[in-house]
Amino acid sequence: MAALTNAWENAMRPEFSKPYYKALFQKVKEEYSKYQVFPPSSEVLSAFELTPLDQVKVVIIGQDPYHGDGQAHGLCFSVKPGIDIPPSLKNIYQELHDDLGCYIPNNGYLVKWAKQGVLMLNTVLTVRAHMANSHRGIGWEQYTDAAIRILNQQDRPIVFILWGSPAQQKAKMLDNPKHLILKAPHPSPLSAYRGFFGSKPFSQTNAFLEKNGLTPIDWQIENL
Repeated sequence: MAALTNAWENAMRPEFSKPYYKALFQKVKEEYSKYQVFPPSSEVLSAFELTPLDQVKVVIIGQDPYHGDGQAHGLCFSVKPGIDIPPSLKNIYQELHDDLGCYIPNNGYLVKWAKQGVLMLNTVLTVRAHMANSHRGIGWEQYTDAAIRILNQQDRPIVFILWGSPAQQKAKMLDNPKHLILKAPHPSPLSAYRGFFGSKPFSQTNAFLEKNGLTPIDWQIENL
């Protein structure tokens, strides 16, 4: 598994000596040696690599990685170029279109968001192929909770976008008055019509960033 780099490494270092982390590291290593696991081991920490701690302006919290072939690459909701856009991301694009007028692109590759300061963090960072939630409970939740607590402590405005009840459970860790917390139902086809559509997270995020003197996010993903 790739190691953390940039400011995340120092911030997360206290986790590395904890018993859960040692058990997690061994378990993940064992899973990659015995089974097909997604994302590729070199991309497990891509969210942290692409969005260094000191550059985070927005946090989108997902659940576990896509478990289909070639989909997951370390950013929640994102898929690699050439992979069909998953249903939840189609609904995200629809809301983005309705909210900001962005055209709906022909790909689901969201690296552009990550490079602008949108940390796209799944709460579980690996999954066995074709077995959703198969790595839930092995320690990733403690690891990503530590990252969320670190973000909460940052002395600058950050937007947390919490879609669905698992992500919204993280709100109890977010008590810094500088931050904005946006909650809505999950964008999956099962729940998007219960209030995800019309929630306008993208315009609300940019209004908050601009109000605090920060550059808004260019949410338009271009066609490839």
